[in-house]
Amino acid sequence: MSNIQQALKQRILVLDGAMGTMLQAYKFTEEDFRGERFKNYPTSLQGNNDLLSITQPEAIKTIHAKYFEVGADIVETNTFSGTTIAMADYQMEDLVYELNYESAKIAKEVAEEFTAKEPHKPRFVAGSIGPTNRTASMSPDVNDPGYRAVTFDELRIAYKQQVEALVDGGVDILLVETVFDTLNAKAALFAIEEVKEERNIDIPIMLSGTITDASGRTLSGQTAEAFLISVSHIPLLSIGFNCALGANLLQPHLEAIASKTDFAISAHPNAGLPNAFGEYDETPEEMGEQIEEYLKKNLINIIGGCCGTSPEHIRVIADTAAKYKPRPHSELISESH
Repeated sequence: MSNIQQALKQRILVLDGAMGTMLQAYKFTEEDFRGERFKNYPTSLQGNNDLLSITQPEAIKTIHAKYFEVGADIVETNTFSGTTIAMADYQMEDLVYELNYESAKIAKEVAEEFTAKEPHKPRFVAGSIGPTNRTASMSPDVNDPGYRAVTFDELRIAYKQQVEALVDGGVDILLVETVFDTLNAKAALFAIEEVKEERNIDIPIMLSGTITDASGRTLSGQTAEAFLISVSHIPLLSIGFNCALGANLLQPHLEAIASKTDFAISAHPNAGLPNAFGEYDETPEEMGEQIEEYLKKNLINIIGGCCGTSPEHIRVIADTAAKYKPRPHSELISESH
């Protein structure tokens, strides 16, 4: 049993909040994104947050530390767009290994510092694996429903490269998150299983889908329960949802899966729904109250925040979670190699 599984038995674990929200506060310019190394790069690089692990590592380090300080058990690596598919927007496919490796290393260093200070509360790093900006099960072209912008195999290869770099960089968990298309997620899970087998390692996997709107379905059309069923053949550490909805709107979907699985359940909702300016207004206290409803109903093992959440949100969530026992779940049985 890994350390994280032991920790999950003892308490509700707290995941960090948004990376993007924190980075916005730095107001980095195009020059800041480029740094010295990419000064003459042919494309615009502003907005490539993953690149900041190389050009502004101190900022990334500080953000991780802020989340650990307020009670997070797990921070996510700054690698949400860390695949060749997503990096094609910046013509940075060749940098994918380095971006993931450096991001994992930064997060791991900070985690180790905090674990050394508080050995009773070990800190963990989750390698963040985003959904890419393409979908394998739907056509981007209304006039050609059979067309696909990406194949399963292209996704698998891209995800495998990301996974290898995250593992080399020292992550404790792999987090396949913000899944809007289950076929993309299956490609990521397939790639992870390949890496596990080739290296004879057993690394825990968290999987987090996203319910896109009030229809209660993922973008590729699955209900929460269908999503759970379609990925349950993989031995997961946890399954859950993040992004898209605020905490109160997410609750029914967590209820739908919590009673039907032995996996741990995770949630990291947004700070409410975005306002007209695309900003998130929900205060830490408001969000904490809504999340307390999950805890009263015994729905959750891992809780954190997505878009719009800050260390203050995570502090309130951590304090609230500390008062409750984790939802009972059976231990993950890892496959014997």
